[in-house]
Amino acid sequence: MRAMARWAQVDLRRHRGEALLLVLATLGIVASLLLATALFTYATNPWQRVFTRSNGAHVWIHTSAFAATSRLSTLDGVEAVAGPYQTQSANLTAHGVRATVELRATPSLPSVSRPQLTSGRWLRAADPDGVVLESHLARALLAGPGDTLVLTGTARTLTVLGVADSAEQHYRPGDQAGLVWALPAAVTAPDGQVTGLRLSDPDDTDYAVQRAVTVIGTGAVGEVSTWLQARGQARGESQLLGQALALFGLAALLTACLAVYGAIAGRIGGHLRDIAVLKAIGFTPGQVVWVFVFQHLAYAGLGAVFAAALVQSLGSRVPGRLGEAVSLWHGLPQHAQSLLAVPAGTVLFIGATTALAAWRAGRVPPVPAYGGGNTGRGLSAPARGVLRAGIPPALVLGLHRIAARRSQAAAAVARLSLPMLLIVVASCAWSTIGDLRDHPERVGLPAALTVHSDGLDDSAVRALLKSDPGIAAVYPGAEVTALVPGQTTSIELRGIGSRSVPYPYALVAGRAPGGLDEAVAGQGLLDLLHVRVGDWVRVTVGARPQVLHIVGRVVETENEGRVLSTSLDNLRANEPGLGASVYALRLRPHTHISAVTARLSASSHGRFEMYAVPNPAAGLSPLRAVIAGAVAVLAFIGLVELLTAIGATVREQERSLLALRAIGLTPRQIIALTMSSVTLTAFLAVLVGLSVGLPLGHWLIDVQGRSSGAGSGLAQDPSPVLLTALGVTAVAGAAVLAVLPAARAARRHRPDALGPVA
Repeated sequence: MRAMARWAQVDLRRHRGEALLLVLATLGIVASLLLATALFTYATNPWQRVFTRSNGAHVWIHTSAFAATSRLSTLDGVEAVAGPYQTQSANLTAHGVRATVELRATPSLPSVSRPQLTSGRWLRAADPDGVVLESHLARALLAGPGDTLVLTGTARTLTVLGVADSAEQHYRPGDQAGLVWALPAAVTAPDGQVTGLRLSDPDDTDYAVQRAVTVIGTGAVGEVSTWLQARGQARGESQLLGQALALFGLAALLTACLAVYGAIAGRIGGHLRDIAVLKAIGFTPGQVVWVFVFQHLAYAGLGAVFAAALVQSLGSRVPGRLGEAVSLWHGLPQHAQSLLAVPAGTVLFIGATTALAAWRAGRVPPVPAYGGGNTGRGLSAPARGVLRAGIPPALVLGLHRIAARRSQAAAAVARLSLPMLLIVVASCAWSTIGDLRDHPERVGLPAALTVHSDGLDDSAVRALLKSDPGIAAVYPGAEVTALVPGQTTSIELRGIGSRSVPYPYALVAGRAPGGLDEAVAGQGLLDLLHVRVGDWVRVTVGARPQVLHIVGRVVETENEGRVLSTSLDNLRANEPGLGASVYALRLRPHTHISAVTARLSASSHGRFEMYAVPNPAAGLSPLRAVIAGAVAVLAFIGLVELLTAIGATVREQERSLLALRAIGLTPRQIIALTMSSVTLTAFLAVLVGLSVGLPLGHWLIDVQGRSSGAGSGLAQDPSPVLLTALGVTAVAGAAVLAVLPAARAARRHRPDALGPVA
């Protein structure tokens, strides 16, 4: 043990640069993974972010207006109480859009479940009719600060002062009322009250609810909601973000593992002579292995501890979203586990990879074989012909070196191409999200607004809609619920558009429905019925069967893709007397929805119910933060791998330095030889990354599309300019980074540089 420690100390003195590089590489990888964990948590769990910031309540209890709730604050396990707040159920209308809401009398900004303002300002006494809307409700009403809301059935109006995020359950039309904060004076007819409980132990939520209901009395309790229900709803909305987190996290971890393995294997491969000397003086193979394992574990542990300390102490001070993400991450329950698990997992992996690489060192014979100093084999006839043609010798010899050592070169290309491949996949996801956001018609959403009429016939509705200058097209339609064969599952049967004005479906396969009994289907419906484009399906509407011919597949984001769509004419032919009940409106470019809804509300005298069609891509905006973080981590790991490849190439050059000088190469040509070898390796890695990354990105996006019911066909390639810039940056960066190490090695005098050790 003493001899092993002394050798490790001597090795550290002789190779301080390599040791420092391993420590810095571990520090950078662990710090990148920790920052990525913080950023991914910030982006993919918006509910947890809001709950933590707002000091959210774990339980909300809705009771009658005069229920006795004062004893709730004295219950065991209750840390703080929000309210009780007087509430009033009401219907609000803005821009022709109606919503059921709960007006909550909030005299001041609460300390528990404090709304997080995203725009505007909080309530103030100078504006007694001012309100603050929960963000989901504001989006449904197309409302923002300064807009006016009408209390349906009264002449009262309310003014929107601000929009805020809340960790309570979000507004869902027909299911969950929207939340509106108002001053007590604005809640003129309270019909209940609500109290929030923040618990010292969230795991005791069920027990706390039982105690609270017992104290209040079951007859006075109307509804109870918990943080678990709100979190479950939010997780359902961000399921795709969670899947992206898992995918990019595993990809970054795999790439980091391979980068560390390459660095350690390269370092051990460069110390084969030292290993032979150790065996010659009596070290056993096991002792040699343990020397390297303990040595690299010490380097890795040092880097991991420094990384964790830096992120913990300075991470929140980084300006912008990253610092905000780290600051939030510090307050999350899983922070301590992540801060321990990421560095510990990295160190354990480095120990495992070191043992695997050091096993090779344990097999080195005590007397090393003489390698001859060549690059593996003589120049081939084509290579000699290229040299005679005037091609620079450095380029030819660099290519020959890669060809002569195919296994080492292939391993280096594979490790370098993996981060490049994953960056290309991330770029595909980025481009797809941007394309869906800017072109919603590609996800089957050509209409931006839907209108339901109240007491107007079809001709009058169409006349009003077509008279608006902001509306480009009107597609009347109707929706009915149908049962699949066996009557075990219901689907949505939609008739929209007509034969003269067909609905612009987002077709992926087949064609649009034109003839009688023709329809198109979403991927979810095809999977449910186990049919394909071209098949006939029979569904039941009420007691009447419908037999339709599926002539195409469309991108369908609603109802998990379980939608069968045909023209309204076809639906009427099978359902006599069925009239249009909904109108899909395609707006002209650069037309604001709020302006159209305001005009339509005025022209229809409030008899239109209008709803903005939500674009599912809007909910994917946080995914861009995940992608940006993943690209940053992968770029750093790629840099570490590139430095490892450069180090291996320089060590190979040092071994054959005398031979290269003997054949007449100048120091500049030797530098160019190293640069060409590194650049060609990077170029091959870029080619592999692009050729594999693009189809892999398409496949992953299509798999996600099929699992959600929308179907394949959503993926979009990154722009050629971006891909070209990515490849040029990687190759040029490899050449620039190789200059200094190659120059130092070319000018170094090594009398023992006679060849590699076998």
